[in-house]
Amino acid sequence: MSLSQVDIDQRFEFGKELILRAGDLAMTYWKSLETLEVKSKGLQDFVSEADYNTEVLIKSAIKERFPDDAFFGEETGPTGIEGAEGIWVVDPIDGTQPFLMGMTSWCVSIAFVSQSQIEIGLVYSPAGNEFFIAQKGKGATLNGKRIQVRDAQTLNDGIVSVGYSNRTSPAQLIHMMKGLLENGGMYHRNGSGALGICYVASGALIGYIEYHINSWDCLAALLLVSEAGGRVNDFIADNGLHLGGKIIAASPKVFAQLDSFFPTK
Repeated sequence: MSLSQVDIDQRFEFGKELILRAGDLAMTYWKSLETLEVKSKGLQDFVSEADYNTEVLIKSAIKERFPDDAFFGEETGPTGIEGAEGIWVVDPIDGTQPFLMGMTSWCVSIAFVSQSQIEIGLVYSPAGNEFFIAQKGKGATLNGKRIQVRDAQTLNDGIVSVGYSNRTSPAQLIHMMKGLLENGGMYHRNGSGALGICYVASGALIGYIEYHINSWDCLAALLLVSEAGGRVNDFIADNGLHLGGKIIAASPKVFAQLDSFFPTK
């Protein structure tokens, strides 16, 4: 049996309270970085006790309130995915490197997915005092105020965020950057995919592109862009939830041009 609108609404109200609690916990670690335990997961990829403990807080609260829901977190992986009517997709701290450097460009990201549709998107940046909220079909807000994408006609009308990770080769990134810059665009990168995409929703940026991004980094923010009148690619198709994939989130009239910058291999 699929979830009813009442079921989704309950999770929406619960999620808004939960992400604030998670953000408060993450902030306590951010304010005491000198004592934080940090480990390397690979090249330019770090995890701290702040990431893990914040995810455990979120996961435990969801299990207590909605025990039949599945959970998919960056740090603890998937739990109960098979046959679940709803999946919480969580990045406890997106932008771990900026977080560890004492910068403000990090956030907590929580999405809720049902029947391959993103129903809830919550992104909270406690250090930046930004709380992005979206529910499917009900619009998007930043700190309680309705937001919409910028009315960009061309790449000259704003800035595009370009994401990068070690899952992408330098050649693939250069191909995208070349297309952007040669066509009048300008780039931006703040270290957090979720926040970068949210800035498309709020109109601060006109697009976000990345050759490969993980689902926990982007699902919540993708709903925000859609609900703010923007255009996004169908990320969940082709098993994007589990494997990740390319992403385009943009003002509608520059979407196709950004898509053309992706390398074919």
